[in-house]
Amino acid sequence: MNIAATLAPPSRTDAPALLTACPSCGGGALAQIYAQDDVPVSSCLLFDDADAASKVERGDIRLAHCEDCGFIFNAAIRQGASEYSERYEETQGFSPTFSSFHKALASELIERHDLHGREVLEIGCGKGEFLLLLSQLGENRCTGIDPSAHPQRIVGIEGAERVTLVPEFFSPELAKQHFDAIICKMTLEHIVPTLDFLRVVRTGIVEGSRPLVFFQIPNALRILRDAAYEDIYYEHCSYFTAGSLVRLFEKAGFAPLRVLHQYDDQYLTIEATVGDAAPIDTAEDRAEVARLAATLAERVAAKQDGWAARIAQAAQAGHKVAIWGSGSKAVSFLAALPRPDQIAAVVDINPNRQGHAMPGTGHAIVGPKGLTEVRPDLVIVMNAIYRDEIARDLAELGIDAEIAALEGE
Repeated sequence: MNIAATLAPPSRTDAPALLTACPSCGGGALAQIYAQDDVPVSSCLLFDDADAASKVERGDIRLAHCEDCGFIFNAAIRQGASEYSERYEETQGFSPTFSSFHKALASELIERHDLHGREVLEIGCGKGEFLLLLSQLGENRCTGIDPSAHPQRIVGIEGAERVTLVPEFFSPELAKQHFDAIICKMTLEHIVPTLDFLRVVRTGIVEGSRPLVFFQIPNALRILRDAAYEDIYYEHCSYFTAGSLVRLFEKAGFAPLRVLHQYDDQYLTIEATVGDAAPIDTAEDRAEVARLAATLAERVAAKQDGWAARIAQAAQAGHKVAIWGSGSKAVSFLAALPRPDQIAAVVDINPNRQGHAMPGTGHAIVGPKGLTEVRPDLVIVMNAIYRDEIARDLAELGIDAEIAALEGE
């Protein structure tokens, strides 16, 4: 997951009024659909100890559904409250499952759009893994903008000589040069003024050029259908379906080319350009979004109660419960538990996260080998797509635990 590289944040206010207009279309027909109080505002920050992690700044979630365009957003968001810095560790690149998907995505973009020896900009590049792939596979010259970037991490890696990482927030002048492709992956969902942001990107495109514009975001329709509350957290203030995403791009002056559902329906990707293009056939989803949004709160409450009861039952039986994955999903999951202390361990394969503490609850983050000391009876997988990968890791460690995933249970 990449972080939000948007305009530099303004000064925060401690008690902001709820947003009363849709950031994507300006409409005022808003319905409040979900609320959660007192959640960590920075779920991927690295904290050295439990005390510091438990003192993470907190905020509220008030999801609003725009009945005009179908967009969903946190009306209680405080722009600038979440910290995006070198302490923000969001990469999924240590997972073989994700790395395989990432490489296939880069290869497909390169071949479909003839990205060979081209100039590429990525807004919200995270640690630069995708740009490295575009450099390695297409010999492209790549620039990445992200305040959490670590330029030193890519030194000496194949293709890094063509990649420049700029650890700053995105600003309009950074886009005002010729680029053949503008990439923005897992970033738009972190941005409050979505239409304003896209218009800044559109304005920065050099007159007469026709770059590929590629955005990737979480698929909000899946979140609504599955009541996937683990995917509702403070940094994610903007939630798009295919329909609301296409409408936003058109309103910002782009010509959408296609929209795809990817990564087991978790991601939406949109390819667009500027100028004339044949209209794409995107199914109208506003009625379904409205129907699912109206029942989201009660369905989330039922799922949260179910997991709390399952964990409590395990604890009462003397069984140890671990969760696999220490990122944003885990922070959201733990924040919803009435007894987070019943979780014996939080494990993550990312070595940069190991040895740190979970924002909010202070759980120590351990590597997979740390489970050999805990010997959990139940391992709850935060993202079901990694279930088989995790099962293999547990088997190699000699841990015979029940495995349950948040989705599909």
